[in-house]
Amino acid sequence: MTGDHYFSAEPGTAARPREVEFTVAGRDYALTSAGGVFSADRLDPGTAVLLRKADLPAPDAAGNLLDLGCGFGPIACVLAGSAPAATVWAVDVNERARALTAANAARVGAADRVRVAAPDDVPDDVTFDQLWSNPPIRIGKDGLHELLLRWLPRLAPDGVAWLVVARHLGGDSLHRWLAERGWQVRRHASQKGYRVLRVTR
Repeated sequence: MTGDHYFSAEPGTAARPREVEFTVAGRDYALTSAGGVFSADRLDPGTAVLLRKADLPAPDAAGNLLDLGCGFGPIACVLAGSAPAATVWAVDVNERARALTAANAARVGAADRVRVAAPDDVPDDVTFDQLWSNPPIRIGKDGLHELLLRWLPRLAPDGVAWLVVARHLGGDSLHRWLAERGWQVRRHASQKGYRVLRVTR
């Protein structure tokens, strides 16, 4: 055991690149992943439910979209493919994840529209029309709450956040916690033990 996690800033796990293939909204994706990032060997089941059940941005959507905790970039690449006029911010603490996302954005022809950044490198004045996240539950409840309290307030006034959380990992309690803090939360879908939450102001 190395103590290495997908939320480590600089994972020490051997990279061992591999291909991950999946289909969303009729479009096939083949992305490069590697050890030391979230769900390195496949499209995470929760991410798959999120991309299948949430409302992908319309083709004419513009503005800024945020993939929070981007991993190797599947959500960022799908958002870029769905909304070619938008700018997609892909944010992760993991240096290897950011490098993979940048490479995968180039691979799908969206390098000019996907801005990959560490959390502290996103300018303070940037707001987001949409926030998408399969949040890192494994950082613990306090860390998760801190993460959401940092990024949800950066939604534009009419912005929407799409979150997916496994029911057995606290999807319903997170729903209640967000509502208690004044957010409008609706369970948009449930599938395979996951909750897809739609969050607005």
